[in-house]
Amino acid sequence: MGIITQTLTRTDTPMKIKEKRLRLNMTQKELADAVGMPKFGDRTIRRWESGETLPSPLEYSAIMDFPEKAPFQNKRNAKYKMIDLFAGIGGTRLGFYQTGNVNSVFTSEIDKFACKTYKANFGDEPQGDITQIETSEIPDHDILVGGFPCQAFSQAGKKLGFEDTRGTLFFEIARILKDKRPKSFLLENVKNLKTHDKGRTFKVIMKTLEDLDYEVQHILFKAKDFGVPQNRERIYIVGFDKHQVKNCKDFQFPFNFHRSTLVGNILDKTVDDKYTISDALWEGHRRRKAEHKVKGNGFGYSLFNAESQYTNTISARYYKDGSEILIEQKGKNPRKLTPREAGRLQGFPENYIIPVSDTQAYKEFGNSVAVPVIHAIAEEILKVLDKKL
Repeated sequence: MGIITQTLTRTDTPMKIKEKRLRLNMTQKELADAVGMPKFGDRTIRRWESGETLPSPLEYSAIMDFPEKAPFQNKRNAKYKMIDLFAGIGGTRLGFYQTGNVNSVFTSEIDKFACKTYKANFGDEPQGDITQIETSEIPDHDILVGGFPCQAFSQAGKKLGFEDTRGTLFFEIARILKDKRPKSFLLENVKNLKTHDKGRTFKVIMKTLEDLDYEVQHILFKAKDFGVPQNRERIYIVGFDKHQVKNCKDFQFPFNFHRSTLVGNILDKTVDDKYTISDALWEGHRRRKAEHKVKGNGFGYSLFNAESQYTNTISARYYKDGSEILIEQKGKNPRKLTPREAGRLQGFPENYIIPVSDTQAYKEFGNSVAVPVIHAIAEEILKVLDKKL
């Protein structure tokens, strides 16, 4: 804590703050949000870097102590290798990392902000568009994971198999499975995948995976059953290569997992006023909810508090108005979750680094996965692969 007691001067403090920010590859806005500064904190950092004003020792310490080393780098002696497709910010990789036995050898993600967050936490620079990467460029691996975007397949095809998936992002997964033959895979998607395009999309996906000689199972899980207070329903598809994993039929999805949850467990004790929604936004929320009620539907904002068992599903659009998850506050308007609280709602650990603005962080966590669900499934996958060894 010696850094807090040192004397800050206009000679070296501006330079040190700027050098730190540049090492972190952050904008002034990103750094301000990352260290929890109030609204317009980027202007304050701009003044600090120009030498107009000086931070307090505590403020300076918050910046200089911000972690620069990726906390979830590959382990030295992991048994298995995985690749992470449509990786986002690495929630699926994190679930496998937590087993202690899986290293990632390849990542693909196209969103530049997600890539920044991914690199800050895992130390790897994700590759770009998977459609532009040949399978020969992808390292051999034991496990493939991916949360592919859901697209309808062309009605022109009649085979309902591999060829019908061309032109979709699922095809990228199928071609890698076909060419690289990993022992196992885990795919994650929204629960509506099963009914998408009148059920045809899911039918093609399952037939494609089975035609590739994988033993395939799928299940629908709710995140709240795995200890995070969010009613997030997702479909999980697990497969094993029948030729490499003779005991593939031994796989079972986790069970006896139902856990009690409480929203208060992920909430901070004190939160900056910048997360409290404005009078205009609050009035708009109430007006729209009243209009929906007249029409006989339940659309509109949703309020929660520390005693609530769980929240709605957080989405990538949460940054817009926070309507799906608003937290009650005594004597004032409701507030949005903070980015750190949004991360907790998805089961991300406290040392997960958030190196982007609040807006991007909301998008990233909303697009990500519930890490505890992934971890529980990963443990079951490894039980099967371990038996093979």
